[in-house]
Amino acid sequence: MNSTKMTRRQPLLLIAFFALASLTACHNKHEQEEVEARFAVTSTIKADTSIVNDYVCQIQSFQHIEIRAMEKGYLQKIYVDEGQFVRKGQLLFQIMPMLYQAEFQKAEAEANYAAIEYQNTKSLADSNIVSKNELALAKARLDKARAEMQLAKVHLGFTEIRAPFDGIMDKLQVKLGSLVDEGELLTTLSDNSKMWVYFNVPEAEYLNYKSGVKNDSMLTVHLQMANNELFDAPGKVETIEADFNNETGNIAFRATFPNRKGLLRHGETGNIKVMVPFRNAIIIPQKATFEILDKKYVYVVDKENRVQLRPISVAAEMIDLFIIDKGLAENEKILLEGIRKVKDKDKIAFTYEEPREVMAHLRVASE
Repeated sequence: MNSTKMTRRQPLLLIAFFALASLTACHNKHEQEEVEARFAVTSTIKADTSIVNDYVCQIQSFQHIEIRAMEKGYLQKIYVDEGQFVRKGQLLFQIMPMLYQAEFQKAEAEANYAAIEYQNTKSLADSNIVSKNELALAKARLDKARAEMQLAKVHLGFTEIRAPFDGIMDKLQVKLGSLVDEGELLTTLSDNSKMWVYFNVPEAEYLNYKSGVKNDSMLTVHLQMANNELFDAPGKVETIEADFNNETGNIAFRATFPNRKGLLRHGETGNIKVMVPFRNAIIIPQKATFEILDKKYVYVVDKENRVQLRPISVAAEMIDLFIIDKGLAENEKILLEGIRKVKDKDKIAFTYEEPREVMAHLRVASE
């Protein structure tokens, strides 16, 4: 009898056990889902900050000219070498001067003859032997001879080619003994005491710059050279071209950099870095945003802990951070993580993280 009762109770005990196990598993699963549904939330922050805009640039000498032959002839002497620093007035090249020397001597002799003729005519005119017209013609012949002598002297002077300013010689385009024509390129000369650096700025950034500076102030910029090192002195934007390029929508800026050590040379390239300040900027982490059809959105957490889909406009981008132009106000709570796991109007449980602590763990903090 007792054995039969025990046999009947066993299935009931098993059923109760499995039911209890099932309830426990469901309860644990529910608790796990509640834990998984807790999201990280932070808030926007308002602060003064700045970003750095990069522009590809071309570096040019303050003065960069071509040295050309002013007369035709054989290149008799070269007094300088490529890459040499020369002073203003220093002799660079000598074109064989014999022909021009002979022409000058001839013109000088004719000027002397005309001077003697004039003196004789003047003596006769003073004695009323010849007319005043004869004296005037003699004076004209003398003036012409002297002018031709001066012209011959100028041509003779052109056989000596001198530096018009202090600078650095470039590659020699001709060799010693070459027959050069009038106007033929001999070399170039660069004054690198200061450098002009040109870079193109889009229209919107140009307008921001013009609206953000005073009329008497100049924009300070920095130069990153081709080896990624920063040049040791800042530059000043002294000139902006008059017209925009209609094809690119850009306008050219020219910054002037001192080059006391002579490190920069004509024709180099680099990047201009322009610091752009933002006052009272609304800043959020980039990872709190997502895109739908090329527009950026965030989830704002309201007072009822529901997420609200909101479009935003980005004014500028930093490493891991966005500066918001429109769409968010200071201290608004935004969903930081789990963006793909919620939808608009969902009620969530969250853990709040201070925005400065969030930003401290981003890459921008180490920059």
